[in-house]
Amino acid sequence: MHLSGPLSGRWTAYLGLISTLSGVITPAVAVKEHDFKKCAQSGFCSRNRALADHVLSTNSWSSPYSILPESGSFKDGQYQAVVLKTVNDNGDTVRLPLTVSFLESGTARVTIDEEKRQKGEIELRHDSKARKERYNEAEKWVIVGGLTLDKEAKVDFEDKSQLTVKYGPTSSNFEAVIKFAPFGIDFKRDGVSQIKFNDQGLLNVEHWRPKIEKPAVENKDTSEGEQNQEDKEEEKKEEEEEPKGEDESTWWDESFGSNTDSKPRGPESVGLDITFSGFEHVYGIPSHTGPLSLKTTRGGDGSYSEPYRLYNADVFEYILDSPMTLYGSIPFMQAHRKGSSVGVFWLNAAETWVDITKGKDSKNPLSLGIGSKTSTHTHWFSESGLLDVFVFLGPTPKDLTAKYGELTGTTTMPQEFALGYHQCRWNYVSDEDVKDVDRKMDKFKMPYDVIWLDIEYTDDKKYFTWDEHSFRDPIGMGKQLESHGRQLVTIIDPHIKNTDNYPVVAELKSKDLAVKNKDGNIFEGWCWPGSSHWIDAFKPAAREWWATLFKYASFKGSMENTWIWNDMNEPSVFNGPETTMPKDNLHDGNWEHRDVHNLNGMTFHNATHHALKTRKPGELRRPFVLTRAFFAGSQRIGAMWTGDNTAEWGHLKESIPMILSQNIAGFPFSGADVGGFFGNPDKQLLTRWYQAGAFYPFFRGHAHIDARRREPYLMGEPYNTIIAGALRLRYSLLPSWYTAFHQAHVDGTPIVKPLYYTHPDEEAGFPIDNQFFVGNTGLLVKPVTEENKETQDIFIPDNEVYYDYFTYNVVASGKAGKTVTVAAPLEKLPLLMRGGHIFPRRDIPRRSSQLQKWDDYTLVLTIPKDGKHAEGELYVDDGDSYDFEQGQYINRRFVYDGAAKTITSVDKEGRDTKSVKQGEWLKKYNGVRVDKIVVVGAEEKVWGKKTEVDVVDESGKGAWKAKVEFTPADKAAGRASFAVIKRVGASIGSNWKVEL
Repeated sequence: MHLSGPLSGRWTAYLGLISTLSGVITPAVAVKEHDFKKCAQSGFCSRNRALADHVLSTNSWSSPYSILPESGSFKDGQYQAVVLKTVNDNGDTVRLPLTVSFLESGTARVTIDEEKRQKGEIELRHDSKARKERYNEAEKWVIVGGLTLDKEAKVDFEDKSQLTVKYGPTSSNFEAVIKFAPFGIDFKRDGVSQIKFNDQGLLNVEHWRPKIEKPAVENKDTSEGEQNQEDKEEEKKEEEEEPKGEDESTWWDESFGSNTDSKPRGPESVGLDITFSGFEHVYGIPSHTGPLSLKTTRGGDGSYSEPYRLYNADVFEYILDSPMTLYGSIPFMQAHRKGSSVGVFWLNAAETWVDITKGKDSKNPLSLGIGSKTSTHTHWFSESGLLDVFVFLGPTPKDLTAKYGELTGTTTMPQEFALGYHQCRWNYVSDEDVKDVDRKMDKFKMPYDVIWLDIEYTDDKKYFTWDEHSFRDPIGMGKQLESHGRQLVTIIDPHIKNTDNYPVVAELKSKDLAVKNKDGNIFEGWCWPGSSHWIDAFKPAAREWWATLFKYASFKGSMENTWIWNDMNEPSVFNGPETTMPKDNLHDGNWEHRDVHNLNGMTFHNATHHALKTRKPGELRRPFVLTRAFFAGSQRIGAMWTGDNTAEWGHLKESIPMILSQNIAGFPFSGADVGGFFGNPDKQLLTRWYQAGAFYPFFRGHAHIDARRREPYLMGEPYNTIIAGALRLRYSLLPSWYTAFHQAHVDGTPIVKPLYYTHPDEEAGFPIDNQFFVGNTGLLVKPVTEENKETQDIFIPDNEVYYDYFTYNVVASGKAGKTVTVAAPLEKLPLLMRGGHIFPRRDIPRRSSQLQKWDDYTLVLTIPKDGKHAEGELYVDDGDSYDFEQGQYINRRFVYDGAAKTITSVDKEGRDTKSVKQGEWLKKYNGVRVDKIVVVGAEEKVWGKKTEVDVVDESGKGAWKAKVEFTPADKAAGRASFAVIKRVGASIGSNWKVEL
C-alpha cells in the first residue's frame, strides 16, 4: 500500500504532519530509480564488478585462491580443506575453511567460511555490539531436510593438482572435479561439464581486517619536489596494477542519500562466478520484472546495464522490464537446454547482485563459431555472510524443483477457500460497507471466498484494534460472512505504533522484543502509524509473545474465519535508507540487519503463521497468511503477491512471467493484484485482468485508496457477465487447482508451468513466458494482455491434438512448434485442452468454495490424437484441517484405455480404502459422486451408436447402466465430436470402471 495520485485532504495532512515532526521524506507518488541504489552506488557491488572488469581484461590474471592440498580430507561424503587466499605480493595468506558436501539426493553443497576471529584479537573500529564472525544462521531458517551425506560417494581420482569425486544416486553419474590451484570446481554429469565454479577467476572473499587509520600526508619543502614526483608516479603505477576490487572508500562506512551506514566489521562480501556450460537460457531468482528467461546485464542491445539485485525493498509502482530489486528474493537459478536442466541455490540472506553474460564456446580455436555452443556466465556477490551454494545436476526441470523442495520445503497445503477469489481494496470504510459488498456479490451472482481489510480498519494504525466508529460490530460482520461460507482477512504489519496507552507497544518495549539500532537501543523509524518500533521476529521470545496477541480474547473482534495479511515486512521504513531498515541495526544474537535483511520478511511471516496455529487450543486449522516480502523457504508458510503494480496493460502482461518465475523457484502460491493497485483500469483492461487472474494460483482483486471503486459488479454490461464467467470458470476448476496444489506440496512441482518445464526438448518454447499449463490437467492458457486484441497466437509445443475448452473445436493436431491463431473477443479467454488428459471440475454454480464442497464431480476426458491413452488425477481432503496427514484424504488416478475401451478410477497410491480408518469427513465424502464424464474427441465408431455404458463399482457395490449422449463432429465449424456419460453415480473415492 502506498500513496499515489490526488490524495485526500486527510492523507495529505497526515503525511505533512509526519514530515513536519520527523523530517521524513514521505513515500513518493511513484517509484524513482534514484531512490534505490545502482551497482555503482553500492560499495561491495562496485568492488566486485570492478574486480570482474579487471580480471576479464587481464590475460595474465591468476586467481589468488588455492587449496592447501595437505589440509584436504574426504570422509563419509564430505571433503574438507583450507583455501588459502594470497592477499599481497609478500605472500601473506588468509585461511578460508572449505567444505564440499555430497548429499544422498545427488545435490552438492559448497561452503567457504573464514577462520573465526578470537574475541579481543583485534580491536574493531569502534565499540560495536555486532558479532565478528560471518553470519552462519541462514540454514536454520531456510533448510528443512535433504542434508544427509552420501556415504557412498567416493574419490575416483586424485593427484597433486585435483581431486575427482563420484557421487549421487547410482543412475546419476555425477562427479565433481575439485581443482587445487587456482581453486575451482567442475560439476559434471555423464562426463560432460554442466556447472563450473571460479572458471573465470572471480572468486572473492573479502577477509576481515582491522581498520588502519592512514597517517596524514606531511608537508615537504620544495627541495623534496623531485622525490615527491617520483613517489606520485610510483603510487600511480601501483594503483594501475592493483586489482580494482580493492577500492577502500566504502570499506568502513558508506552513505546513500541522507543515510550513513557504519560498517564495524569492514568489508566482508563474498563473490563467485558460476558458469553454466552450454546453456543459453537461465531462469529464476525472483522477484523482478522482465522476461522469464533472464537477460544479460552488461549492456548491449536488449540487455540490462545493471545486475539483477536481490534486496527486499518497498518498491511501489515498480517499473517494468528491469533488474531492480522488488519485495522478495529467492536466489535459486536454473539453466536449461535440450536434454539437460541444472541449477544453483545461493544460500545468503544479505544484499546480493547477480551479473549475467553469455558467450560462444568453440570446440576448437579454428572452428570460427561452427559447432560452438553458448554458455551462460553468472557472477554472484553478497555483502556479507558465508559463500554457501547448492548445486543441482538435474537432468530435468522437475528434478531441480523436487531437490530444491527437499532442501527448503514445499508449498504449504492451503485451505481450500484460499484458492477461490479474494476481494480487497484499501480500504473498505466500515463493517456495513463490507456487508454491502458481500450482499452485492451474491446479487450479481459473482462467487468469492474472502474479503479483505487494509490498515483503515484499525484504531489510528494500532494493530489488533478496531476503529470504534467505522467498525463498531466486527463480530456481526464476521458472522454474516460466515453464514455465506466466507472469510475475512485483516492486515497486521510489523511496525508497532510508538504511542502512549497502547499495550502492544508497551509490552514490546518492556519485554525487550524489538529490533535495536547500532548502539543497542530500541530502533525508532517511521511508517503508517508515524513513530514506530519493529518486532524482532528472529527472537524466539518475540515470536511466542506475538502469538499471544492473536488469541481470540486478545484480538477482540476476530473469529475463526479471520485470517491475516502481512504487508510492509521487507521491512518498509519510510525514513530509512532505500525505504527500509538501516543495515547496522541489530537483531537477536547481535547479528547486523545487513546479514539477515532478505530473511526479515520470512521471519515475520513465520511468526504470524505460528500465531494462527496456536490461537485456540485444539483448533488445528491450516492458517492463511499472505506476505509481501519473502525468501527461500517462505513457500512453507503461505502465499505471496507481486506488490504494488499499476492499472496498465504492461503490468498485466508482466504479471505472467513474474508468477511463472515464482512457480519454478519453489513458491507457486503467487498472484498479482487484479486490475492493478495504482490507478483506474478501464473496463476492457479490468475484464482481461480477471480472465488472466482466474489462472493465477493466488487470485485477488485489489485497489489503492484513491482508486475508484471497482468491485466486479460495478462494471455494467457486458463486462459484468464476462467477469462473472471468469470467476465461475475459476470455481468450476477448483478441484483441479486443489489437486495441483497438492502435487506442489508433495514434491515442489510448479502449479502453473512454463513451456520449457513441460516440454524440455522443444527449443522454440524455451523463451516463451506468456502462456502456461495448469498442473497436470493439460489446460494451456494464454491470457490476452494487449488492448483491443481479439485474436491470440498460441504456440503448440508438441504433436498432440488441442481442443478449445469452450467450443471443443480442434485448434491444433499436427506438427510441434506450430503457432495457431484463435479467436479471442473480449468475452473469450484463450484456453485449450491438450489431448490425453482427464481433469476434474464442478459444474454447479455456487457463491463460495465452502458451499460447493459436497457437490458431485464432472470429469473431462480429452481423447489423444492416437486414441490410445489418457489419464488424470484428483486429490481432495477436508480443505481445512491437518487430518490429511493421518490419511484422511482421497487421491484418485483416472485412466482411459483406448484399446480396452475403459475408463477406470483407482487409488493413486495403491491404498486399500478399507484399511484407512475413516473419520467423519471421509465417511461423509463417500456420498460425493461422479455426476458425468465429458469425452471430447470421442470417436464416432466407438461412441456414435451408444446410448448407455456399464459402470462397475469394483469395491463390490455392484454394476449399473449410465446414459450416453453423443454429438457428432461439426466439420464446418471445426468442432470435434464429443460424448457425455450422464449420471455415472460412482463414489468419487471408490475404485470403479466404465466399460464402453
